[in-house]
Amino acid sequence: MIKKIDRNFVRRTKAHRVRKKVSGTAERPRMSVYKGANLYVQIIDDENGKTLVSSSSICNDLKSKCLRANKESAKIIGADVAEKALAKGIKKIVFDRSGYQYSGVIKELADSARAAGLEF
Repeated sequence: MIKKIDRNFVRRTKAHRVRKKVSGTAERPRMSVYKGANLYVQIIDDENGKTLVSSSSICNDLKSKCLRANKESAKIIGADVAEKALAKGIKKIVFDRSGYQYSGVIKELADSARAAGLEF
């Protein structure tokens, strides 16, 4: 008997498949997104294994503005991570949506980061 497919299992499978091909470098780091009840974004240099910039809806400076992982929070977090990245001299990135569909919160986050000056 076929069991119900777990949505999170399918997402993780897609994420692993993409991670085999997508990698961040020092010149063009990877912007990874994770969403649950909150929204988390990291810009990662995979060659050195370092997180260069991070932002989330539970950061101290954004906690009052971002309540949950919704579109309004995604706009604020996208602009915040882009501002931090530009301050560190990062302009071009590789976008890793971690198996999530490119719609809703993920799309708002990406559009906000692009509008703030990141190129991907």
